[in-house]
Amino acid sequence: VQLVESGGGLVQPGGSLRLSCAASGFTFSSYSMSWVRQAPGKGLEWVSRITGGDGVTTRSTDSVKGRFALSRDNAKNTVYLQINSLKPEDTAVYYCAKTTSWGYDYWGQGTQVTVSS
Repeated sequence: VQLVESGGGLVQPGGSLRLSCAASGFTFSSYSMSWVRQAPGKGLEWVSRITGGDGVTTRSTDSVKGRFALSRDNAKNTVYLQINSLKPEDTAVYYCAKTTSWGYDYWGQGTQVTVSS
């Protein structure tokens, strides 16, 4: 299993980024995928999750609702996190994780998002 994130960078407050997570080595369409972030000096924070299989649904933590949108392209084995109206407190390393009913079993290497003027 391999998960490779991309799309991070330095952006001004109010800006947008689209993070991507390219997956391989498992039946991508069947699994939920999550984004988890870690701000400097803080612990891991779950951000958003998209389910796999039929009837795809998404859930996000309250602090990003209305600003972050999660989607997936099963043909490309890729999950996306569109992040809008970025705030300095969104600065973090963003990880995607393959998600099972008992937690996260594989992680990507992370992509840095820095929000600063």
